[in-house]
Amino acid sequence: MAYETLIVEVEDYTCLIRLNRPDALNALNARLMAELAQAITAADQNDKVRCILLTGSEKAFAAGADVREMAAKGFTDVFFDNLFGPEVEAIRRCRKPLIAAVSGYCLGGGCELAMLCDFILASDTAKFGQPEINLGIVAGMGGTQRLTRLVGKSKSMDMHLTGRFMEAAEAERAGLVSRVFPAKSLLEEAQKVAAKIAEKSMLTAMIVKETVGRAEECSLSEGLLFERRMFHAAFATEDQKEGMAAFLEKRQPQFRDR
Repeated sequence: MAYETLIVEVEDYTCLIRLNRPDALNALNARLMAELAQAITAADQNDKVRCILLTGSEKAFAAGADVREMAAKGFTDVFFDNLFGPEVEAIRRCRKPLIAAVSGYCLGGGCELAMLCDFILASDTAKFGQPEINLGIVAGMGGTQRLTRLVGKSKSMDMHLTGRFMEAAEAERAGLVSRVFPAKSLLEEAQKVAAKIAEKSMLTAMIVKETVGRAEECSLSEGLLFERRMFHAAFATEDQKEGMAAFLEKRQPQFRDR
């Protein structure tokens, strides 16, 4: 499928999705969000895809939502349209591993989009922020909730109330970012990470994603019970037998996603 605001490539079991609105620093408008939801859903359903990698440009992952498109809207417009709601839910429903590779500006809706991914790999030029307060609004794609869970109340309040940016090194220390790479090598390193995930059992990777995701949604006791049941369930799979046999035989496993 041809996209107007995205570049999508599938190679070596990885679907690389590039946000492609360079003149607007990849600002998230309605067209981009609709296409992104479609592209991620298609990748999730594609048997040739085992990991999805989302990135922007070296200058900007996404500099926020498109203010020009939103400025004239009123409450009834955004409420009845459920602005960004369906697209965010479509991305959340993705069951395959979804990685954000972030360089440059990752602000507002861009930061929220990155946090929708399973983890974030950043370049040393990345700048994260939730500066919606400067526009007289609050984050609307999960920023107040996900950022608080990732970096804690104090840093989240600081960023949301002052609009300040968090650079890559601080973001890694705070737990927002998993790893930081030099800008020139970010995409190459992110593709290596995606390839490593693609080697694993997709069945088990999906179980891991669902199980870790539960940690944000329920109490510790409920999460532990869910984890234990998923651990038990994995013993019903062929991949568990193959993985353990390969370990004992000192060879690489050949997973079949069964």
